[in-house]
Amino acid sequence: MFGLLSALVLSLVAGSDALTAHHGAQLRRHSGLARNSYTPRSTSYKLVKEYKGDTFFNGWDFFTDSDPTHGLVNYVDGDAAKSLAYVQSDGTAVIAVDQSNNVAAGGKRNSIRISTKDSWARGLFIADIYAMPHGCSVWPAYWSLGQGATWPDAGEIDIIENVNEATSNQITLHSGAGCTLDKATNALAKLVSTTCASSNGNNAGCAYSQTTNNTFGHGFNMQAGGVFAHTLESDSISVWYFDRDAIPSDISSGSPDPSSWGTPTAFFPNTNCDIEKHFLNQSLIFDITICGDWAGSAFSATCSGTCSDAVADPANFAVAQWKIASVSIYQ
Repeated sequence: MFGLLSALVLSLVAGSDALTAHHGAQLRRHSGLARNSYTPRSTSYKLVKEYKGDTFFNGWDFFTDSDPTHGLVNYVDGDAAKSLAYVQSDGTAVIAVDQSNNVAAGGKRNSIRISTKDSWARGLFIADIYAMPHGCSVWPAYWSLGQGATWPDAGEIDIIENVNEATSNQITLHSGAGCTLDKATNALAKLVSTTCASSNGNNAGCAYSQTTNNTFGHGFNMQAGGVFAHTLESDSISVWYFDRDAIPSDISSGSPDPSSWGTPTAFFPNTNCDIEKHFLNQSLIFDITICGDWAGSAFSATCSGTCSDAVADPANFAVAQWKIASVSIYQ
């Protein structure tokens, strides 16, 4: 299943990775082993939207406001974005941080945040990703944001997120008041927090941490990435992760059947949270910010010096890139 293209991407990623030595997260705690079983959903999902190849960026809006997480970035569009958001000749979509220009220590570097024009109240979302950004000061995320209410009352789902040189991914929900994650939940990842309700002063959310070192950053990129799939349904939000060489054949064939995928990586049942009430129409988002509320505060855990100094050197961003094969939405 790896294929010639994936092998090529792996070699390219490995070469670029050798050049350099996420809104959420705060203190984590292990909340105990899960016991509540996941009930597979028997649903025939049909493809309704696909972002892929030369037309990947059709249907996305480029965000240009100030970074809500206080990162040291200028989110750009138009001509300024052409060298940071583009499709390679092999059809891979690239989203990157500027790695060409010097900026002052503590200054702002150009970057990209895009969100889908469409939004979905329910469905299956499959992202096939070859490589993700990482590096000292780098904070990437693939996530979705609810429409129609002020944050966090429409809900937020963080599928991929961590910072700096972390090696394991964190999956997090943010919601309005009255939503918690049942501790007795069956999932492959480690449960680290159960309070989904978030605010500007307390935004850790309810979260799982994946337990292997190939789910974020360098390790993920060295295997040419993999697939993150998640379902948003009235009874639960479920997330699965598959290494490049373990992607289910039904995903590859375009006929995904989540009921055959086994225990989810992360599972958020509606036991103590009304999913329909707390998670409204979701738009998908990719972004890369720098420093900010999480990468800045966690900088010293995996990096030396200061985050503001790291921003100044363009060489620090040689692998601060998303490389995406496709994003597919099924309903």
